[in-house]
Amino acid sequence: MKTVSTINLALRPTTKDLAKAAGVSRATVDRVLNGREGVKEKTVERVNLAIKELGFVRNLQAANLAKSQSYRFIFALPSSGDQFLEQIVSRIKEAQTIFAADHVFCDVQHIDENDPHSISAFLASLDQSDVTGVAIMSPETPQVRDATMRLQERGIAALPFVSNQTLMNENWVGIDNKAAGATASLLLGQWIGQRTGKIMVIAESMQSRDSLERRLGFDGIMNESFPNLQPLPSLETYGNETRAKDIIAANLSNNPDIVGIYVMSSEARAPLRILQELNVDPNIAKFAHEMTPYTEEALRAKKLDGVVAQNPGHLVRSAIRRLKGIVDNRTTLGSQESIRVEIHLRTNV
Repeated sequence: MKTVSTINLALRPTTKDLAKAAGVSRATVDRVLNGREGVKEKTVERVNLAIKELGFVRNLQAANLAKSQSYRFIFALPSSGDQFLEQIVSRIKEAQTIFAADHVFCDVQHIDENDPHSISAFLASLDQSDVTGVAIMSPETPQVRDATMRLQERGIAALPFVSNQTLMNENWVGIDNKAAGATASLLLGQWIGQRTGKIMVIAESMQSRDSLERRLGFDGIMNESFPNLQPLPSLETYGNETRAKDIIAANLSNNPDIVGIYVMSSEARAPLRILQELNVDPNIAKFAHEMTPYTEEALRAKKLDGVVAQNPGHLVRSAIRRLKGIVDNRTTLGSQESIRVEIHLRTNV
């Protein structure tokens, strides 16, 4: 096989440099880079060898602009939600400006998170000619998993958003929920100290994987480090405030020795407001998830002791970069896409 001639490059190598090193035309280099047919296997090998030796990195933005490549990404978000969801929608709008130079356009489609069949039907309605990729915030169900797989088979990029799906463990955007639950458990246990009692745990639904993982992380640390505390079974509100008030009130009545409350769902406003209406003892420690205007004010007013959170802006930007990476067949930088577990107290809001 013909060897590649050496070129000393002080600047970033170009396709012209590749062509010279491989002994081919720039048109041939372009065909190899774009995976088009009509190039001999030995020629492809020479171009790939030149790419490796010169450290060539393709400028995808320039290439996409040249061929008028654009990206239309849809964020499929729950139809019911509170301030955390509002923050995500706001950050999606901001991302339109941030990624405008990359020809990225984002839309929000609200879905009924409690109806997997309607979510499946929505995903089935998407066409590659209209949509480039979808970020899906939905509980894991067989219907949603199957619809996501068929979506990918049709050439549309897809990834779970905020709430993970087992189908795509390596390519999703969200916090490590087991670590988040463990963090909340450690903070709550240390906050309570040597007191003995029970912990109320409030969730929206234990069918969602993020709640399951948070509960696993929470129980692991609680059982290991705080034998003086007993976590109670999770209360499921299903996003219904009337139900939430009834079950929280009954739980408090049946367990007068509650010393801590953990709001595990991403929307803490309704449970916290109900606890305030029920005149819960202010000495009971309270920890929740996600920083919103309500939880921030609750921290400042000492109605909440701590919040374990993830950054909505980082979530949205990471989802766009990952979807774009899937479309461009390019790996994103893992350290940049890792969503940190953030701890917020009254002293650092």
